[in-house]
Amino acid sequence: MLNLATVLETSARDHPTKTAVVFRDIRLTFAQINQLACQVASGLCAAGIRKGDKVALTCPNIPYFPILYYGILKAGAVVVPLNVLFKRREITYHLTDSDAKAYLCFEGTETLPMGEEGLAAFREVPTCEHMWVITKDPWGKSPFAGVPSLMELTSDQPMTFDTVQTRTDDTAVILYTSGTTGRPKGAELTHANLVLNAMIARDLSKGTPEDIQLVVLPLFHSFGQSSQMNAGFLGSSTLVLLPRFAAEEVWRSFQDENVTIFCGVPTMFWDLLNCPNSHKYDIEKIAKQLRICVSGGAAMPVEVMRRFEEKFNVTILEGYGLSETSPTATCHTLDILRKPGSIGKPLWGVEVRVVDDDMKDVPLGQPGEVVIRGHNVMKGYYKRPEANDEAFRGGWFHTGDVGKMDEDGYFYIVDRTKDMIIRGGFNVYPREVEEVLMTHPRVSLAAVVGVPDEEYGEEVKAYIVPVPGATLSPDEVIAWAKKEMAAYKYPRYVEIRHTLPMNATGKILKTELRAEARTTRQEAPTWQI
Repeated sequence: MLNLATVLETSARDHPTKTAVVFRDIRLTFAQINQLACQVASGLCAAGIRKGDKVALTCPNIPYFPILYYGILKAGAVVVPLNVLFKRREITYHLTDSDAKAYLCFEGTETLPMGEEGLAAFREVPTCEHMWVITKDPWGKSPFAGVPSLMELTSDQPMTFDTVQTRTDDTAVILYTSGTTGRPKGAELTHANLVLNAMIARDLSKGTPEDIQLVVLPLFHSFGQSSQMNAGFLGSSTLVLLPRFAAEEVWRSFQDENVTIFCGVPTMFWDLLNCPNSHKYDIEKIAKQLRICVSGGAAMPVEVMRRFEEKFNVTILEGYGLSETSPTATCHTLDILRKPGSIGKPLWGVEVRVVDDDMKDVPLGQPGEVVIRGHNVMKGYYKRPEANDEAFRGGWFHTGDVGKMDEDGYFYIVDRTKDMIIRGGFNVYPREVEEVLMTHPRVSLAAVVGVPDEEYGEEVKAYIVPVPGATLSPDEVIAWAKKEMAAYKYPRYVEIRHTLPMNATGKILKTELRAEARTTRQEAPTWQI
């Protein structure tokens, strides 16, 4: 028997008075986090949540996230974390597809009204029986009539709870990912998947209770959730939470909180190096304290890595993984030679191959598809038997990424599945964006591709063919899309066309659009900065 909530419970037992979470002027110990999680679990069970039920969670990087995450797990339920940038349409889909029985949603802010979007979605999903609003003020009332607050769920509940016993192969978390085509699919990650990945992440950084981790990666995402939160709780280190990345806030946290470990996507390292006000902070002190950094989510430019390491005299470990692999599959470690541009070697207990279409290993140095097998690979896509048959051909998980291996056993990603866009570490799936764009009454056809961007790595560009006789401007499309899609998805560049290049069967030739977009200077509306 194994429950992922053990990573919290063990630290609460062994280090009860140690600070677990820091958020602005709030400091909570491991014992306090565990007690609050027990109240959540008791409240959920009293509301009828049973082992295996799905509970969706929309919450930014604030102390509520680990409290609710581990509370759901203690109740034996399955956590379904949702992107805080999702709009009503997207939340509705995820609540429906995951068969969520309950939904916990943060109240949000004026600029990011998560609660309003979440409530609108909840009302469209009759199978989701309960919704509780996580209020900004822990003692505050729900801002929505008829929708109870988290406080109402947990008030008068005991601070102890007998954690529901789950099996190692029971689903603990469902993380949604689109792969490269179609609508998002839920990757079922088991308790064993996530406990082992957390153990390995802790060991890769040689994490100890003395470490202080800055967590700015979103906790709803696999990287921040598994490699930092779960690994941090397992190692009894302190987590300093930031709800969003802002270079100066990161600098301030480095300095004031004596941060020793930082994980980020490459654009974060780029932004830190290019922050105009970094001179305001004690770089010498930060460099002495910061002992290790980890980069993932996209390929780290070698020059950015070199400059950052020189400035802080720190080692950046670069790794590779997917939501379907819990997420880490390969990584450099402190014990092996680092090769810039490489994603390192497979984790303990994980096998990685580079194969051709017949599942035969390609020669060293030659490109092929990266396939993975091991304890980190998901149970499968939720309710997607055909997708599972395709993903697990030959008994290995097919990543769809093109990679190569050198003579020393180091792996390299040389390309990714041709259509997927990685914007600032977030996967953007063109087909999903296209389907939303084509719901616009004056859009006849849409094709979405990635274009190079210095800050985000890639930016989203849409080619639009209007309905015959209709007029449509790029500004109109962008403004509309901004309301319909999460902020990282909507196109910053739009080009209106009368036709799109197609082959004889009518398939849009995105290779031509990508080639054109990458050789043409992109113009965006000035208000989109």
